[in-house]
Amino acid sequence: MQQRLIVGYVLILFLGMNPGLTAQVSVDVLVLGGGTGGTAAAIQAARSGASTLLVEPTPWLGGMLTAAGVSAVDGNNKLPSGLWGAFRKELWDYYGGPDSVATGWVSNTQFEPEVGAAIWGKMATAESRLRVWTGSTWAKIKVLPAGGWEVTISQGKSKQKVQARMLIDGTDLGDVLAAVGAPYDLGMDSRTSTGESMAPESPNKIIQDFTYVAILQDFGAGTDQTIPMPAGYNPEDFRCSCRDKCPEQPQAVTARQMLDYGKLPGGKYMLNWPKQGNDFYANVVEATPKERQAAYAMAKLQTLRFLYFIQTELGFRNLGLAQGVYPTPDELPFIPYHREGRRLQGLVRMTVNNILTPFQAENPVGRTGIAVGDYPIDHHHTKNPAAPKIDFPAVPSFSVPLGVLIPASMDNLLVADKAVSVTNIVNGSTRLQPVVIQLGQAAGALAALAIAKNIQPRAVPVREVQEVLLAAGVQIMPFVDVPPADPHFAALQRIGATGILQGVGVPFEWANRTWFYPDSIASCSELIAGLAALGIAADSPGESATINLRHLLRMNIFSEEQDLRTLIFQQWNGAWGLSNLSADRPLTRREIAVILDNLLDPFHRFPVNHQGKVISSQ
Repeated sequence: MQQRLIVGYVLILFLGMNPGLTAQVSVDVLVLGGGTGGTAAAIQAARSGASTLLVEPTPWLGGMLTAAGVSAVDGNNKLPSGLWGAFRKELWDYYGGPDSVATGWVSNTQFEPEVGAAIWGKMATAESRLRVWTGSTWAKIKVLPAGGWEVTISQGKSKQKVQARMLIDGTDLGDVLAAVGAPYDLGMDSRTSTGESMAPESPNKIIQDFTYVAILQDFGAGTDQTIPMPAGYNPEDFRCSCRDKCPEQPQAVTARQMLDYGKLPGGKYMLNWPKQGNDFYANVVEATPKERQAAYAMAKLQTLRFLYFIQTELGFRNLGLAQGVYPTPDELPFIPYHREGRRLQGLVRMTVNNILTPFQAENPVGRTGIAVGDYPIDHHHTKNPAAPKIDFPAVPSFSVPLGVLIPASMDNLLVADKAVSVTNIVNGSTRLQPVVIQLGQAAGALAALAIAKNIQPRAVPVREVQEVLLAAGVQIMPFVDVPPADPHFAALQRIGATGILQGVGVPFEWANRTWFYPDSIASCSELIAGLAALGIAADSPGESATINLRHLLRMNIFSEEQDLRTLIFQQWNGAWGLSNLSADRPLTRREIAVILDNLLDPFHRFPVNHQGKVISSQ
């Protein structure tokens, strides 16, 4: 039954989800671009009560995950946050559990692109306040005199004007930013402008390589799927993609390992190989549509040449372009996989220093998190010899601050995909699919809140956005040991976001970690320092290195209008979900966090601005 439903949603996507253009449309939120972040933004905006329209030029929703063919998810396997976790759960249900999608060694979650597109379509059509127009393009964006936007939408020969109170850029390259004149950055930043010691001395407009992915299919032993030799083919271009033809690189992977990197369910393979493979360099961000199409044609040719090498030189003639996945003339994806484009100049620009020290005194943006990621800084520059070499630092998992979604100087506009306000270096971690899903979800939540309050997004309190996201199971702090299913998830996330009790970040290969250690004993010195950093004066409870209930009550941080000990005992085994209370037993970090959240409520009493600084207390 589940597979029949998926096939049905694929058919809906192919036919176009819009029932036909009408004479006039007015919505609260208009999302231009049904990519990974744009789709998430539209779903969350609709769930949050805003009438929403999502416009996407291809037949599919999901962007890089589906229409671009990058159906091997990078990162956040242990951080099942928000819509990312919901999407993955749908994949597990479809294929038969987590092991069924761990088919290749690059990812714990791999799937057929058409299945991913159908799941996003299913999730979108379930929202009554959301309309989706696939196969549609946009142009002529203008500001309305009373505020908001008017955008001309085309589908075939039909055109109409759509008016919206809020506009969200869900495009791959930040094309909406350019169309409305929003300030943006492009290329590598200088170290003097960002404070990142590893950045180049001078800025440039070099971006990462992009890739035209191919989905291959195993047609069985003895079959020959060899394509005609592509123009300009030279086997030397690909010889050291693996060690089979490159003995001088004994540490490289074998051809079989190279293919299994992107092995998908259903006997398919994702061909997205950076080392002398099908990455391609061309900076098309500010190019004309005609120039983009010319570059994309060359990128497709690069991928076909690589496929021909795999078939003829490596002997995998049984592998060919998968049939029935993409209804395109060349059976390649609808769009290329762009790793980088324009980057908004936002209220906050996230730097690598924000990842390394998120609660630094002068800029504690870690308090404003709205998405989490655990992928290392990963850039693709092998196809551009002019790109300067950068020594990317090892980083822990991280939170992305809310201010990266909001333009510094333009009203009624948000960003929901890779064009958020981060540095070029940080883009190497925030561009990954699960992070982009969460960024889109946060943009949708923020848009709906701004509309409901009739204020600009920059005026919406940070804590209110975070609360909406927490209610949706989004992790605002990257605690690997506090998943959304934890009974005290929201309380521990809130206290973590205040900085009173912080996590411990550990760089770890391709899946970095930040641990909250909820069941370890709380440190008295850490608690006092954390309270002080937020502006809460606490009396020292004595010389003990740990904290018990007696110590906690002697710190004089709670109200004296009630018998707190009695209240705590009453709630301990009830609404707070704790047990085994003893006045003299050292308290765990979980217990401290739950008590603080319920009695002190620092998350709400000490609201913060977009830089993470306390703006008032209540």
